[in-house]
Amino acid sequence: MNSKLSSDIKAEAKRLGFSACGVAKAERVNQEEERHLRRWLRDGMNADMTWMGNYLEKRINPCLLMDGVRSIISVAMSYAPAKNLPKGEPQIAAYALGQDYHDVVKHKLHKLATYIYGPENVQTANYRAFVDSGPVLERYWAQRAGIGFVGKNRQLIIPKAGSMFFLGELFVDFETDYDEPMNNKCGSCTCCIDHCPTHALSMEHDFDAKLCLSYQTIENRKELSETAKKNMGNVIYGCDKCQQWCPWNRYATPNNIPEFQPKEELLSMTSEKWRSLSIDDYRRLFKGSAVKRGKYDGLMRNIKNYFNNYK
Repeated sequence: MNSKLSSDIKAEAKRLGFSACGVAKAERVNQEEERHLRRWLRDGMNADMTWMGNYLEKRINPCLLMDGVRSIISVAMSYAPAKNLPKGEPQIAAYALGQDYHDVVKHKLHKLATYIYGPENVQTANYRAFVDSGPVLERYWAQRAGIGFVGKNRQLIIPKAGSMFFLGELFVDFETDYDEPMNNKCGSCTCCIDHCPTHALSMEHDFDAKLCLSYQTIENRKELSETAKKNMGNVIYGCDKCQQWCPWNRYATPNNIPEFQPKEELLSMTSEKWRSLSIDDYRRLFKGSAVKRGKYDGLMRNIKNYFNNYK
């Protein structure tokens, strides 16, 4: 194995702005993870997000995703906010305050690949980059790569850093030194479970997506559930409660990635501005933003509920 290559990759990842980087051997997931995933899908815990069950064999075995893959380089990039929306006004999840993370993180992953293979070879190199795309179990691989552990809130938690991180992976065709997987460090803490507004998190059922406010306010294209309507509070897109109550996030350091900083126009939004948000306002305000995933009609549905139940 090549320990210098591994350390050089991690140093370059840090230079590119990644908060953490680790490497795992590309292989079929362990039996415990496979059983958990199959049971979770069988029980309908993915709500109507049927895509989570697509290409199941490839999710379980990354070697089916890329011919010749030998290693999975896992990276994390912080989105802990340096600025928040004004208190007392409608809120959106921290991950969506800046530009769409898919583009930002993937661009940097390709830069990392250029460093690894060399600018003269990268165009023909055998690698793939994933950022919340493709059938990749990104939290599992981040844990296998020693970056952090999957907490009871089902987020990837990095000790003394928290859980507000975007994850990405480079599938590469060579072997190097591999990092030790990290064990769970939640202990007896159940803060995320105790403070989940809709009980989407539970020691009994793990995580039920259809109950989650993030699912309800972003992925759900239908009417909000009655439970969601009653528990949304002042959040009109997503939900950060399981992260806000996690003790590890006391250590979170605000990110300094320019693309993840919120626009001044977004910071100046008031309740009345949200109420009268036109589709043109929406397109301008969220150009290049992950908020566009929820669509204009979905966001206005959430805003309407805010005024019906919170104001």
